Amino acid sequence: MEIIKTKIPDLLIIKPDVFEDERGYFFESYNIEKFVKAGIDYKFVQDNESKSQKDVLRGLHFQSPPYAQGKLVRVMKGAVMDVAVDIRKNSPTYGQWASIELDESNKMMYWVPPGFAHGFVTLENNTVFFYKCTNVYNKQSEGTIRWNDPDLNIKWNIENPVISEKDRLAPLFKDFQSKF
Repeated sequence: MEIIKTKIPDLLIIKPDVFEDERGYFFESYNIEKFVKAGIDYKFVQDNESKSQKDVLRGLHFQSPPYAQGKLVRVMKGAVMDVAVDIRKNSPTYGQWASIELDESNKMMYWVPPGFAHGFVTLENNTVFFYKCTNVYNKQSEGTIRWNDPDLNIKWNIENPVISEKDRLAPLFKDFQSKF
């Protein structure tokens, strides 16, 4: 397993060791000892999965303390552009974002720690997105930031995504009050 740092501290790309042969492939998607050694010392308590058609954009979502969630995300089928925005108000990278393409071929994972808003746009039909969470979902702690916020200026590389009503009406970053 290789850990790749991003431009934002604590936001990590995880490249697993994949073993392939004529039968298919095998890799460890999670090993507590390796993750703790890499600095990801969290207990995962909930797994989530979504399936989406091409051009579906989900995000930017987060949960506020005390239900803040870290997420270990990956694509099981298809492809996404995955985005994380630092919403930790005392962070030197507050308001900055990083992205990565995750797909079924590269099998990479993205560690999005608590204190980040997270979203993705699907690049293929029938994309299956999977993530492990460090806290359970709590509706009252749920928050969103507008996916196309002009101050964040995220390069989604899509003009007309399919989005939910909640994401379409999400507040702008300038109106957001971080609890992190």
